[in-house]
Amino acid sequence: MIKVTPNPPENSGTDSEDSLEAEKLKEAADRAFAHYFPTTAEKPAKRRKGHLFTVSADIDTESLLANASEDLLSISAIAADLADDVDGTRRSVALALSRMADGVQLLVERALDHWEALQMEKAQTKV
Repeated sequence: MIKVTPNPPENSGTDSEDSLEAEKLKEAADRAFAHYFPTTAEKPAKRRKGHLFTVSADIDTESLLANASEDLLSISAIAADLADDVDGTRRSVALALSRMADGVQLLVERALDHWEALQMEKAQTKV
């Protein structure tokens, strides 16, 4: 087989310019990477790895329990609604999820009742 084009020249003297430009590009990329992705030493100490969502530390227990109760009621309603739209084992699973959410919601409500009773006792002992 005959080669149509000749071999490229081995060195035309532009290697130093190319390597200098490549080095500048690498430095710029390293700076950009360090800016947008700081090392773990530069991250705030409060952040925990593996936690996508966090709950603010200044929210009181009553608010947390009340929101958990409302969320569980919503989950139960969604699962019960889903159970109306499916048949067979899928319906059984959806109903089971609804009932489990109802059970956990009752536990949260009981914890909320206990917490409120403790708060009332504390208020009465202060008076």
